[in-house]
Amino acid sequence: MIESVAVFGLGKVGELVAHLLARAGFEVVGFDSREREIPSLRTSVLDVTDADALRESLGRVDAVVSCLPYHLNIAVAEAAHDTGAHYFDLTEDVPTTNRVIELAKDRAESAFVPQCGLAPGLIGIVGASLAATFDSIRSIELKVGALPQNPTGLLGYSFNWSAEGVVNEYLNDCEVVRAGERRMVPAMTETERVLIGGIELEAALTSGGLGTMCQTYEGRVQRLDYKTMRYPGHFRQMQFLFEELNLRDERELVGRILVDAKPPVNDDVVYLHAAVEGVCEGQPFRRNHVRAYRPIDIDGQTWRAISWTTAASAVAVVELVAGGRLPASGFVRQEDISLDDLLGTHSGRLFETHGKVDA
Repeated sequence: MIESVAVFGLGKVGELVAHLLARAGFEVVGFDSREREIPSLRTSVLDVTDADALRESLGRVDAVVSCLPYHLNIAVAEAAHDTGAHYFDLTEDVPTTNRVIELAKDRAESAFVPQCGLAPGLIGIVGASLAATFDSIRSIELKVGALPQNPTGLLGYSFNWSAEGVVNEYLNDCEVVRAGERRMVPAMTETERVLIGGIELEAALTSGGLGTMCQTYEGRVQRLDYKTMRYPGHFRQMQFLFEELNLRDERELVGRILVDAKPPVNDDVVYLHAAVEGVCEGQPFRRNHVRAYRPIDIDGQTWRAISWTTAASAVAVVELVAGGRLPASGFVRQEDISLDDLLGTHSGRLFETHGKVDA
């Protein structure tokens, strides 16, 4: 049973996660490191580094959704383990997920569902659901781009998402499947051209977006990878920044510089491109799922594309666990979630009504 949910971190995504949970019928309480006044949401100040206070807050709810920076999630997951709360997060950090998997093995009565959100998360759900329609699979190619609709400058980018997360995905090695086996390859490589609705983009390998999919599909596919999409020329500029200016080891500094230079915008767009090739009904076939999500109005408030796509996917997964469509115990992989099931939830319906790309 999940009736009450705590949301940790009330930024743009966390606030909407709380709102969508309430819309879906859950009792919600929000926690943040500073005082937040959000209409119709009960909020409290919480220092998640205070282990006792953290466990006390989770002792009063059935589940927690962590929308915190990735480096704070392990503490929340360990507290959820100790208190018996179901655990959900938005992380793309591999060590964090590995720790969550360990905790899930030791707490049979709780669900541990990391990597909810967009990538990893929705993109993996889409990819796995496409793959399930094939007799045999040759390749799974997954791509996501969170971008300004009206880019300027050489980077053509705005930091509507965590700068810390973006820098990590550009610099950490990427897990892929090549020739049926898992491998680690450098980020910002294997650049390719992508067209979505007449918009030209470039895509390059980045880390974290696949979650656990390489483990799941090793030996079942010849090729599996995740790439981030940007406007043409972006990755060349980032390689100049990290390599020629020798800033690879200055991640925090680079993050501050980039956010100051390319602050968030309200007119953003999230591009999603999933493609699976294999044999379908005895014939070679390629199936694509392509979407372009823009800001939408939810209950009288406009939300950025990156905020609502991330929040809606995460809350839909909570709904599926609460409704018995996903296991209520142990580790749950994103690729085990059916896209049709997700679209059937209160929050998942947003993806049905938005994002279609004109041919």
